[in-house]
Amino acid sequence: MRKIIKLALTDFKLIFRDPSLYAFIVLPVLLYALMVWFLPALVERYEVLIPYIPLFLVIGVIENTQMFCFISSMVLIEEKETSVAKVYGVSPINGFQFILSRFILPFLITVLLNVGLIAVQPFYEIGLCTNIAISILAALVVPAYVLGINTLVENRMQGMIYIKAFNMIVLLPFAAFFVPDGLVHFFGFLPTHWLFQSIVNSTEGLSFLFFGLIGTLYFGGLIIWLSRQFLKKHFV
Repeated sequence: MRKIIKLALTDFKLIFRDPSLYAFIVLPVLLYALMVWFLPALVERYEVLIPYIPLFLVIGVIENTQMFCFISSMVLIEEKETSVAKVYGVSPINGFQFILSRFILPFLITVLLNVGLIAVQPFYEIGLCTNIAISILAALVVPAYVLGINTLVENRMQGMIYIKAFNMIVLLPFAAFFVPDGLVHFFGFLPTHWLFQSIVNSTEGLSFLFFGLIGTLYFGGLIIWLSRQFLKKHFV
């Protein structure tokens, strides 16, 4: 485990090698500012927005995941494009250790960012346990997204195209909040649907456990499958 943590810290420094990635580091700060100051003022002025507050929280939580979705995707794509990934392929760590070292810090930081965002938002009182559970579920977006992108693309140009497509796929279940009740779970074929429904249930004081469990199992299975596909392609 010490070797994985040491490798994770070393790999994490790669983020700061590319100045173009710095802009994404300030994204959580903007989200906090919007949620704490801008949105309350906006809702106070335009009361018509009150029913949509849960949806703003959904957007805030999912956007908090996008920082490492983009950064980790681009770092791995660059490694593949420059053939650095081949070096990792012959290093004395197995595939599971490599994936764990690459995602443990982005995952944990994303969890913390969302725990903080949900805690400081001024609209709902969401318990700490619920907050942590939803934040963990949301952070599972990061490995699923990054592994999915890096299973499909060969270079940064392709990466940028697929990132735009993946961003739309991640947000597509948002449409479920604007369809008749009977069609809400039409978007259940995407794992973020269960995350979104969990967040909204928690804002309404309802149990999120059923939707949260479905989302966790869905993301877990998806990440295992994508990990196997990624390991077959990344080091060649």
